[in-house]
Amino acid sequence: MAKHKQSSIDLQRRRLVSSLAVAPVLGLFSSLPGLSFAAVDGGEKRFVLVILRGAMDGLAAVAPYGDSELAALRGSLLTPDSELLKLDSFFGLHPAFENLHEMYQSSQAVICHAVASPYRERSHFDGQNVLEIGLEQADQSESGWLNRCVPLLGKAGENNGSSPAMAIGQAVPDVLQGESEVASWAPAIMPEPSVSTMQRLQQLYAQDAFLGVRLEQALMANQLAGRNEMMANRRQGQSFGVLVDAAAAFLADASGPSIAVLESNGWDTHANQGASQGQLVGKFRELDRGLARLKSGLEETWNNTAVLVVTEFGRTVAVNGTQGTDHGTAGVALLLGGSVKGGSIHGQWPGLASANLYQGRDLAPTTDMRSLFKTVLRDHLQLPQTNIESELFPNSADAAFIANLV
Repeated sequence: MAKHKQSSIDLQRRRLVSSLAVAPVLGLFSSLPGLSFAAVDGGEKRFVLVILRGAMDGLAAVAPYGDSELAALRGSLLTPDSELLKLDSFFGLHPAFENLHEMYQSSQAVICHAVASPYRERSHFDGQNVLEIGLEQADQSESGWLNRCVPLLGKAGENNGSSPAMAIGQAVPDVLQGESEVASWAPAIMPEPSVSTMQRLQQLYAQDAFLGVRLEQALMANQLAGRNEMMANRRQGQSFGVLVDAAAAFLADASGPSIAVLESNGWDTHANQGASQGQLVGKFRELDRGLARLKSGLEETWNNTAVLVVTEFGRTVAVNGTQGTDHGTAGVALLLGGSVKGGSIHGQWPGLASANLYQGRDLAPTTDMRSLFKTVLRDHLQLPQTNIESELFPNSADAAFIANLV
């Protein structure tokens, strides 16, 4: 029997339809055979890592208004005490964090202050790399700690050969890079084909073993991720909201991933940072509303979810000459979710007196960021402590596990 040879026209048509179906509609699903995830029951734990790139100002987000040194150091960047959303007699949230404050009051959020990774320089690139590989110095590993976590989830019997971890965004971040397969999704950056066009293409290629399956997967993914609403949000500039909506949709699905990683850019506020008004306030509102949307979108799955919000380092305690702040050391991490034992502030406060500042300029770190990572993995995802310490965060004995977080 003679072999059928495809014409160049047929091949070009396949490539065109494939790009219409997969690239703009699905976004990006990499390193996965199809769209399958581990089948999970409704009680399986979910974990969301949110990375704020650029270094969020933790002293503006969670102000230590009870520290007598704060006002003189912050100057024009100081939010008046009367506007803060009080957490206790010492700390208060920036007024933009209305939803986070509500979660804190309902015992679904923990504030971790004076926290930092082992990194002590001030490069964004190296700081983010240390945060994501989970080691003491930059470029010590080609794999991220969450990528190294994937085989452990498989050992627990939850994986069944498909990836339980997913990147939500235009690229797979370092924390998910490595040998283990992970999924990824990104909002489309090409013009969107209409739903009717996709349906007609699906009918046209229903008998095509390659394109028929992928078109069907594209339509299913659109429905799961809520494409129409997300595209409307993206046109309105709500890029972080788009990622949050997608993450909630995938995680809430019974066959969705257990872990999702999201990123938010634009936190490097060297100039015109603002206090009650300004560019940082806009970022705070975007984050706060995004976290509220994640909770709402997850619905009952929120009860089994822990969300950890981190940044590569903090910012200088004192305002600079351009009414902003520069790269610092310790900052703030947020842990929230239905699985969190919230309503508390974790960490030893080092104080803002000159003698207590790191190198005379930064908030001194008192909690190792890896302590948060390790605790969530052990107490929330229930991974073995031995593996966490030997494979995910080696040489981290000083980063002790934290009791009663989740």
